[in-house]
Amino acid sequence: MSAYPFWRPSRRRSTWTPRKRFALLSVFRRLIRREPDERGAALVVVIGLGLLLLTLIATAMTFSVSGSLKASSDQNWNGAMAAAYAGVADYESRLANDNTYYRFGNPAASFSAGSTVTAPSAATENPAFGLGTDGAWDTVTGSDGTASFRYEVDNAAYASSGVLRIRSTGRVGAVARSIVANIRQDGFIDYLYFTVYEMQDPAQSGITTSGCADTYAWAGRPMPSGGTSVCGDIAFGSSDVVNGPAHSNDTMRICGATFNGTITTGDPGAPGANYLKKASDGSDCSGQVFNGGQPTTSPVIAMPATNMQLKQETRTDAGIDAPGCLYTGPTSIVLNSSGTMTIRSPWTKKTRIVGDPATSGSTPAACGLPGTANGQLGSTAGATVPVLNANLLFVQSVPGVVTDPNYMSSTDWPSGQSAATCSVGNGIGFPVTHETAPSARSYDCRKGDAFVMGTLDGTMTIATDNFLYVTGDIIYSDASTDVLGLVAQNAIWVWNPYCDSTHGEVCPGVGLGEGGAILPDNRRIDAAMLSLDHTIQVQNYDRGGNQGVLTINGSLAQKYRGSVRMTNSGGANGYSKNYTYDPRFRYIAPPKFLSPVSARYSVNLLVEVSSAFTARGATIP
Repeated sequence: MSAYPFWRPSRRRSTWTPRKRFALLSVFRRLIRREPDERGAALVVVIGLGLLLLTLIATAMTFSVSGSLKASSDQNWNGAMAAAYAGVADYESRLANDNTYYRFGNPAASFSAGSTVTAPSAATENPAFGLGTDGAWDTVTGSDGTASFRYEVDNAAYASSGVLRIRSTGRVGAVARSIVANIRQDGFIDYLYFTVYEMQDPAQSGITTSGCADTYAWAGRPMPSGGTSVCGDIAFGSSDVVNGPAHSNDTMRICGATFNGTITTGDPGAPGANYLKKASDGSDCSGQVFNGGQPTTSPVIAMPATNMQLKQETRTDAGIDAPGCLYTGPTSIVLNSSGTMTIRSPWTKKTRIVGDPATSGSTPAACGLPGTANGQLGSTAGATVPVLNANLLFVQSVPGVVTDPNYMSSTDWPSGQSAATCSVGNGIGFPVTHETAPSARSYDCRKGDAFVMGTLDGTMTIATDNFLYVTGDIIYSDASTDVLGLVAQNAIWVWNPYCDSTHGEVCPGVGLGEGGAILPDNRRIDAAMLSLDHTIQVQNYDRGGNQGVLTINGSLAQKYRGSVRMTNSGGANGYSKNYTYDPRFRYIAPPKFLSPVSARYSVNLLVEVSSAFTARGATIP
């Protein structure tokens, strides 16, 4: 708990100094010494002066006491607000120690109506959850018992936006004051750009040098003299503009790029020496522009090892009020501006599950019905269902455990597919006609890959246990209300199919022996993206020619840095960057979006409201 100082009001001194009192007594003595015939009149004067003296003394005392009471009242008024702040700090502290503490509160509190709070156990009882005149208050540390607080919790929007609301009431003496605070866990979406390592994904570069994959540059990653990277370090170039906050746990290479937000790095070097003025090839460079200030050092932020906790959100036996939907094998998701989505997922049998590991499941209509009939998940056109508003869907690989309700043996196939079809594609249209697949791993027919595009009307998160491909523009229907999260255990690919005629393929619009990009130029993605094990990267970034601009409105976080563009003697390939931070992510998050391993919470909105309780604890309607 936070300690707030409290002071006793100072006493006002009387304006009747000893000199004034002595002068008044001298007047009395002179009057008393008058001649006897004047004593009658003198007595009247003395009595009058006595009454005047008493009046003056009474007035002075009244003024002094009233001033003291006013000072005390002001002190209590300010102290009650400080105690309310102490309540918010206490709740933040409890969240930091236990990131599941959002579950607790007093369900009888009016502020908690619509929430799913429960009282903590006796071992972890919290007096700040008290209600009524007989209910408890928690004492502010350092106040000698003169200040206390209690608070109420509203977690109704936590699953959908990551925001908790708390109404904290502080009291001192006969004064009680209340504030309402919005508390959100700090996370990857606090940054437009986030990386663990500022180097190319070893799975893409093929670099296997010892010490490359899991070592920061500032902690000894191999680097010959002159700054040349042997691990595939990538620099920010002159065409890069980052319009938002950026963080890397690693040492960043910055050449001529413009950063219009704050930059933090895990590099412990002094300011100005905690980044490298080096290009990717190790050559010196200049022209760095830091409109948000020079990079500053900040603690490293650890990613979760897995996103399997998101899969648990599709269980019907885990106490989840509104479970999400589970799909199996390659799954195509087209977001429709009407607030629906069209899903094609031939391998899916059960869209909600029971148990961990799963032992049974169900097929609610909200997720689309498995099968190959018109309007079902396995049909050519797929199933169209409403967007899972304030929820998520998870795409898993085909399970290899016989007891799993979505199990299918290695010799079994969905209707219309076979070993032959799986040898050339994933069964839902990838690779497309004329496309040369980048590798044999690109379109596996049994992996948990999602292929996403369209216009979102709603709030939703899409997660996979393998790859996630952005196959076209993803645009919000209403940029003020719609929110999308994309979370892949492995890489997130900006799908960029390429036709390579050097291997006998006939590519439209180009001659024999040539190749080219299949999609039109320019792409836009409105989303918060997170790749846990690998990278966020443009597919075929190094060929196909200049394809315009990749616009990202949101945030991207990745373990390894992904490539978007390459320039060589033949010209530019891939996309120029236009990355802009979605400022709403300072206050909200996509539904059930992952957060860093070490939970940190911050208050992003705080206002004073009418007091919820009297100083005696009675609820004020």
